[in-house]
Amino acid sequence: MAAPVKSSATSRSVRVLSIDIGGNGLKAALVDLHGKLLTQRVRIPTPYPCPPAVMIDSIAELVAPLPKHQRIAAAFPGVVRGGDVVTAPHFGTKDWAGFDLSRSLSQRLGGRCLLINDAEMHGLAAVRGKGIELMLTLGTGAGTGLFRDGAIMPHLELAHHPVHKDKSYNDYVGERALKTAGKKRWNRRVEKVIAILYSLLNFDHLYIGGGNSCQITFELPPAVTLVTNDAGIVGGGILWQRMTRAA
Repeated sequence: MAAPVKSSATSRSVRVLSIDIGGNGLKAALVDLHGKLLTQRVRIPTPYPCPPAVMIDSIAELVAPLPKHQRIAAAFPGVVRGGDVVTAPHFGTKDWAGFDLSRSLSQRLGGRCLLINDAEMHGLAAVRGKGIELMLTLGTGAGTGLFRDGAIMPHLELAHHPVHKDKSYNDYVGERALKTAGKKRWNRRVEKVIAILYSLLNFDHLYIGGGNSCQITFELPPAVTLVTNDAGIVGGGILWQRMTRAA
């Protein structure tokens, strides 16, 4: 993660351009350092094919109507290290591997940019900072972010791990599975995934978000909570708040 940012008397007025990059849509809004939305969320469909140049142009188009910002937070659906993309399962890792998305967004949009995994960004807006907490996002694929006492743990790409025969989590509970298996069967799969994740991680609490979390119809266990789809935006302010506090 980038070096901490020194706090100042004006930190409360800092406006963060928070960008949530998804397999189906690109979303953005301005938030403060507490994650409070300062503008309405804007959204456009994610273009395909989507190499880095197309992504950068699309994000610039997306945020053009928004007011000025001082900082940027971006959530990306893949493995990221520092400001670089390591994997991009939805957009083609061959095109994206090693791409410095943080620097490119900073240069194109203005302002220092922090980049983290999208499930981890969602989790920042949801976790309570007590024990082992897991964020599961159900969208185009299945994303996870693991936290211990509020701190982000090393990223695990559980989405690519086999969960049933030759199916990964992405294959098993991703959007394609919802469409092909049907809502009832998909819900049974999500229940199974929750049980597997608990046996694997013994989490104290699980948060479920993402665009398809609204398709869940079964009664959730007490240690499982649905979170709003705005969490991926709200988390951008929390990310910068943590960087400021760490200074």
